[in-house]
Formats: sequence, C-alpha cells, structure tokens
Amino acid sequence: MTPEIVILAMIAAFLGLRLYSVLGRRAEHEEEPIQGRFEGRQGRPGAPRLPAQPQPDTKTEAKAEDRARMETAPRPREMPLAPPPAERGLAEIASADRRFDAFAFLEGARGAYRMILEAFWKGDKAELRQLCDADVYGAFAGAIDARLAAGETLDNRLVRIEECSVVAAGVDSGVARITLRFRADIAAVTRDVAGDVIAGSLDDAVEAVDVWTFSRPLNSPDPDWLLTETDAG
Repeated sequence: MTPEIVILAMIAAFLGLRLYSVLGRRAEHEEEPIQGRFEGRQGRPGAPRLPAQPQPDTKTEAKAEDRARMETAPRPREMPLAPPPAERGLAEIASADRRFDAFAFLEGARGAYRMILEAFWKGDKAELRQLCDADVYGAFAGAIDARLAAGETLDNRLVRIEECSVVAAGVDSGVARITLRFRADIAAVTRDVAGDVIAGSLDDAVEAVDVWTFSRPLNSPDPDWLLTETDAG
C-alpha cells in the first residue's frame, strides 16, 4: 500500500468521526421531551389533559353564603291592606299581643263567618253560643225562635266569600277589636211548614254585605275571638 493511500484513508476516517460527532448526537435542548396537545394522567401519554382547577376564593364564597342566607331568611309579614287608621290599630294589637298574626286572623274570620251563618240557618244555638258574645247570641237566638214559631225553615247556601277586608281595628280598655267587611254570594230559600218555597231561590245567588266586629280580651288565655257586633254593609 502506497503512502498516499494510507494518508487518504486516515483523512477519510478523521472526517467520518467528525461527521458522526455532529450528526449522531442531539443537542441538549432537543433531548428533552416536547409537551404536545395531550398530557397523560400521571405522565402517561395519550390521555386528555385536564384543565387546572381554580383555587377557591374564600372571600367571594363567604359573600355568596351571606347573600343566600339573607335571601332565604324569614321576613316579617306585612299587615293586610286596610285604611291607615285600621293599619295602626292592627299594629297596636300586634304590639300588645306578640302571638297575633293579622293574616291568620283574616283566614280564621272567613271560617267563622261561614260557621256562624250556617249555624243560624240551621238553628244550631249551641254552635252560636260558642262563636258569639251574649248580646249577639241573644239576637240570633230570638230570630231562630221567631222563625220556628212561624213554622219556617231556611235552606240557604253560602256560595263564596268575595271579600273579607279590615275596616277598623284597635285596643280599647285591654280588649282588641277588629271590624271586618264581608261581601258574599248567598243562595237563600225560605220554606213553610210543608216544605214549600215561599221566598228565594237556590238557583240565583244574592250578594250580601255584612260588617262584623270580633273581639278578644288581651289578657285572656283563650285565643278565640268572639263576634260582638253585626251590621248590614
């Protein structure tokens, strides 16, 4: 082998080593893995990447909780619509009797109106005695006795109560009084001793307007109100 060939072989070997050192190794930054669109759970490739969970804002959550408590907290019930003097009277009763609820009273008064009318129509004095004071009971009982003496009976029916509104209210000498105006549709029939209709009709309801006053001593342990006055509206 000639010296020229040996020298060329050495040069070729040197160049080959240089090319391998440049092309056969990756730069340090290229050797690091490149994060793609998906990042595996616990480093596993191919699983969808989960969005980062936001850190809770404790101040915002506290404000939201306070606002929710305010919205759901029970609010004091307003008084029913009534003339200003009657509103002041209802407030006076509520101030003297913490158990008083004007809306519950109105609901009870509607029921009492129906019960008293039906007891009067049927001639049920025992029921009337429990719902009325002595004077009103005496007036109802007298009308029942007169009706029986004439041999007449009432075949009345309360169709509906259209209105139950507060007219006046207040406290007088330790007694709470509330006056209500009732407007109702009543089908009224009067029959004679033979059962024949002598007045009215069950097919046609007539509007009736009554102004009734209910009273209750504030120091009484009995929570029931009694009918103490009746007037035509």
